[in-house]
Amino acid sequence: MRFLFSVALVFVSGLVFGQRPYITSDGEIILGFASINNNGMEDSAIPRFTMFFHGQSLAHFDQGRNMGMIAGISLRNVGFITDAGPDLRTKHRTYNVGLPIGFKIGDMHGMYVYGGYEFEIPFNYKEKRFENDEKVSKFNTWFSRRTPAFYHAVFAGIRFPRGMSLRFKYYATPFFNKNFTLSDGTRPYENLEVNTFHIALTSMLTKGKKVVAGRRDE
Repeated sequence: MRFLFSVALVFVSGLVFGQRPYITSDGEIILGFASINNNGMEDSAIPRFTMFFHGQSLAHFDQGRNMGMIAGISLRNVGFITDAGPDLRTKHRTYNVGLPIGFKIGDMHGMYVYGGYEFEIPFNYKEKRFENDEKVSKFNTWFSRRTPAFYHAVFAGIRFPRGMSLRFKYYATPFFNKNFTLSDGTRPYENLEVNTFHIALTSMLTKGKKVVAGRRDE
């Protein structure tokens, strides 16, 4: 609670004392990974490359030329791939709505580093199973109880001139809800812990002008 209060206090300070905000919209290409602990046995996931659909809009509150804060909203496709054998593959993914907040240090008009925290809510879960490269089953669930109600994640990255960015992100909350129970009483994820993380290449699609009292600064 103290941590969240501190984050909120710093953010409000940025709103009050920072320069007039401007809005950016970014697209993303993600290479995802996962660390897996299955009943005490460590495993790794197959790298997962996705281009659709990821995006975020951020409000930037610059505290001068060398420091600033960011806050916004995102939509992200998060998941992982596992091989249970030479001929069996399973793909898991969620679509999440996120609320990122963070800071940035460097040249606000050039290259800078940034980092922060994101609160994400999964609203759609999909699972696909393949045998010998042929899809044998698929299901798609809205607000599934297979996943937690929300995820905590941290991120850090570097923004280059002309709007390109390279970001690392780690999900501290396990991907699955360990208490999820099937109709027969079994808990398929009780002894399974999966934490996803990814590297993302982002590109600024649009950059708005600074906002002044509800209108754009000309």
